[in-house]
Amino acid sequence: MLKGILAISGQPGLFKLVAEAKNRIIVESLLTGKRMPANPSAKISSLEDIAVYTQSSEISLKDVLKKIHGHESGNAAISAKSSDNELKKYFEIIVPEYDKDRVYLSDIKKIILWYNILHEHQLLDFSEPEEETGTEEKAEQSEQP
Repeated sequence: MLKGILAISGQPGLFKLVAEAKNRIIVESLLTGKRMPANPSAKISSLEDIAVYTQSSEISLKDVLKKIHGHESGNAAISAKSSDNELKKYFEIIVPEYDKDRVYLSDIKKIILWYNILHEHQLLDFSEPEEETGTEEKAEQSEQP
């Protein structure tokens, strides 16, 4: 679901990886649809590699987005421009065990903004891909008389 979706430091919104060149990548903005080369010196983060600190360990961004999706019954989340208190209360409902010392308000705003962007572009697919071994086993079983 999050494969190929990037956040680029200093750039608003999210980007889809379009192509990889020798020394740079080409991305497409989900906000504007414009393509551009990503500066090699920019801090680029893949959404599938991001995690949120909890009291005991970490929870993947995908799992946090899945919790928001479930809480909202597949609809958009609250606005990332809501009041600070509203955002903190909302995030505490979604991830009650999040580490309040290491997860900042700016992180919460980004996560909610990212969720809403992904929702708007219908990129929130939480169905699990079939495992390769499961498919092979089914093929073997159907071959047996």
